[in-house]
Amino acid sequence: MVTAITPAGAGDNGSVTTADVSVRPALPSDLPAIARIQLAAWADLLGSDVADGLDPIELERQWAAALSDRDPRRRVLVALAGPRVVGFAAASPTQRSASDDDGWTGELVALEVEPTSRRAGHGSRLLAAAVDLARDAGAHHLGAWTMTHDPDRRAFLEGAGFAEAGLRRTLELPGPREVEEILLTAVLSPA
Repeated sequence: MVTAITPAGAGDNGSVTTADVSVRPALPSDLPAIARIQLAAWADLLGSDVADGLDPIELERQWAAALSDRDPRRRVLVALAGPRVVGFAAASPTQRSASDDDGWTGELVALEVEPTSRRAGHGSRLLAAAVDLARDAGAHHLGAWTMTHDPDRRAFLEGAGFAEAGLRRTLELPGPREVEEILLTAVLSPA
């Protein structure tokens, strides 16, 4: 995982300096940015009518619940460009094996980068950090659902080693409208 931690006072005039780009665990102060990025990404992919129907405050509440979860297998990460949050990812277990020794399967439940910051490596850094954390916590596979009408995300995930698992699902959106998703999975080899 790429991190940038500099002690206070290490920068000019006592300021804290950070790397130009980094990934770190999300903080409660990141919640407005996470909601903003999620809404912008969904508006870009699904249309503003869908994003406009969502309450940013409710999204912040849902992400606050995710941040407060004490299960170390559930993680929310943010990508930074300097001090600004430009993306986020969240991973969570999907099923637990009979024995902890058998490991578990994780799901990349979110990976979004604001539309103006895409193709700058933020998604790759978020995915790499999520994979590393899942592997370190004992996951043996990581899955990600992607919309069938999102060829860029599918190509991104396939380029990172994910492959179609043969499962599909349909999500109902406001409108009423439906979108189809496919499941892509990757085997997490030991570190």
